[in-house]
Amino acid sequence: MLRRQARLRREYLYRKSIQDKLKTIQEKKDKIKRCLEENIPIHPDLRNSALYLQRKAEWEDAGPELAALQGTEMGGAVGSNEDDEYRWAGVEDPKIVITTSRDPSSRLKMFVKELRLIFPNSQRMNRGNYEMKQLVHACRSNNVTDFIIVHEHRGVPDTLIICHLPYGPTAYFTILDVIMRHDIPDIGTMSEQYPHLIFHNFKTKIGIRTMSILKYLFPVPKEDNKRVITFANHDDYICFRHHTYKKVNGKDIELSEVGPRFQLKLYEIKLGTLDAASAADTEWALRPYMNTSHKRRFLSDDDGWLQEDDVE
Repeated sequence: MLRRQARLRREYLYRKSIQDKLKTIQEKKDKIKRCLEENIPIHPDLRNSALYLQRKAEWEDAGPELAALQGTEMGGAVGSNEDDEYRWAGVEDPKIVITTSRDPSSRLKMFVKELRLIFPNSQRMNRGNYEMKQLVHACRSNNVTDFIIVHEHRGVPDTLIICHLPYGPTAYFTILDVIMRHDIPDIGTMSEQYPHLIFHNFKTKIGIRTMSILKYLFPVPKEDNKRVITFANHDDYICFRHHTYKKVNGKDIELSEVGPRFQLKLYEIKLGTLDAASAADTEWALRPYMNTSHKRRFLSDDDGWLQEDDVE
């Protein structure tokens, strides 16, 4: 079983390396084509290979574009890694396990119970003395799609880790301004319907990547469901809100907050799982001490994307 998992992991890394090479070549072709069409100088880094790529582009057809529209393998090879990571999204409902750090406080246990009600098809597991490798291996053996860990500082939840199985990615969030359901007066009951999702202001590549990681935690809802979950990005802080709605007087909509409330701040994405986090490549990492960090918006500004080479 371990040898089979290692082989599948190597095959995934090989496919990903091919996808990255094809994506880099395609980006160079697009830049050269845009320079020729707009009659602007070609970037010095592309001048050595411009003639070869230009000749190669003349013999290409619309195959990659058609494959991307049809959602076939070639389109995924040129576009993203979602063919490997989220290939069953929308076909099968996600299966989620939520746990905590060791020796959790009563408030952290309470917060994890509320998270279990937020994510459909999720189960809460006591951490105990289990190591991370044992937990990830058990989740893989039981076809768990996502493994979520919540950490705390003096009884206040401060970190949320979302690990997608079996290969990754793993996203690390800071949790801020947590207000639990138990702290909201006259709160309504928690619905267990599959929620509709609202994502606001996720515009960059890293923003779309973050949106995909959060979106695929939820199954596809039915049209008549009255439950809504909102992820609203403002200055790279993702505000989480949870409501139910009902129609009043035929057209008007009345919202009722269900809770909890909190904010998420993304600070790292790794291309691997938690059991091999030290050996996994870093896809993106927040650099808060750069000179222009206070001006940059990574989830909603086009200048906020850091490539894998920038974080090494």
